[in-house]
Amino acid sequence: MIKKMLADDLRLKWNRVQQAMKATGADGCLLSIDVNLYYMAGRIFSGYFYLPADGDPFFFVKRPNGLSDEQVVYIRKPEQITDAFAERGIKKPEKLLLEADELTYNEYMRLLAIFNPKETANATTLMRTLRSIKTPWEIEQFRISAKQHDKTYAEIPSCYRPDMTDLEFQYEIEKRMRQNGSIGLFRSFGTNMDIFMGSVLAGDNAATPSPFDFALGGEGVISLPLGANGTALKNGMAIMVDMAGNYTAYITDMTRVFSVGKLPEQACKAHRVSICIQQEIERMAKPGTACSELYNLSLRMAEREGLSACFMGTEQQAKFVGHGVGIQINELPVLAPRSKERLAPNMVFALEPKFVIPGVGAVGIENSFRVTESGLEKLTLAEENIIQLC
Repeated sequence: MIKKMLADDLRLKWNRVQQAMKATGADGCLLSIDVNLYYMAGRIFSGYFYLPADGDPFFFVKRPNGLSDEQVVYIRKPEQITDAFAERGIKKPEKLLLEADELTYNEYMRLLAIFNPKETANATTLMRTLRSIKTPWEIEQFRISAKQHDKTYAEIPSCYRPDMTDLEFQYEIEKRMRQNGSIGLFRSFGTNMDIFMGSVLAGDNAATPSPFDFALGGEGVISLPLGANGTALKNGMAIMVDMAGNYTAYITDMTRVFSVGKLPEQACKAHRVSICIQQEIERMAKPGTACSELYNLSLRMAEREGLSACFMGTEQQAKFVGHGVGIQINELPVLAPRSKERLAPNMVFALEPKFVIPGVGAVGIENSFRVTESGLEKLTLAEENIIQLC
């Protein structure tokens, strides 16, 4: 049954891509980036996935051995793809889609020389746009991840012991993640976006700017300038836990705040404002809602409460309040002031209104939502209030 569901899901995705190809006049799409291979083939392999504008795809595989299907063709180098076309009487595409934003220059130029198309277009943009609308099978994968994500977060208080550092706290959370089925790795789109399993921000480290384009930064360690840095957990400190829900290939994103002792009223107020922002967006968001308006609403609410100076950071403020999630943690749409995107049914996005309070740390929440025909469905359901560890 599971294999049939996946096969039906892949067929639906192929049809979607082919419809988009025909709308742009493309007659071939060649993919080789892991994320797109998984999306279109249901597995990752070394090689290429080729989809014509009509008909079934071909899987040009270098590794692993042992894949058997009439559409699987084993190759040693990409030049053999057009040889296989010739053997089967298949015309080379005149307009070819290539992953222009993700291929190396050498690979891109090599593929151009092999196919010699009259025209090329960017498959990266097309695939990211199509991947923003999730299929029924993908939504079920999100629900599986969300359930395990909630389970892990419920276990976080048991990870704490006095005199820990943020890194030691994170190690214990990561252990629970793996025990609950986390695959460990989670993927990001773009350069300078490396991260391992998620982020724990304690105290003033939450205000430390990072070169990475995540909501908040953190000093990090060694060559990973993001997240926990060895800060000792002390009384009156907020600890923001933003660990990935990568229990399937489809990632839920969720942030919760824990505290050592009681936090001052300013931090508690900011956290309540974060929850109010989420509730207001839940009330107004529906298909057709402009993503920019969701950001602007969040900023207006922060300003009204006198918290704009610490909204989405202090020393470096993120200019978004949410983002799509999927096989990658940062998919479309983006809830940002200049976003041109609008919500559509079966988009899945993370909403993360956060504040950094000097001398205390980061507060706020993040949840993953599915856009329904009439509003939003919250997927991540862990306790949203600040949880006191001792």
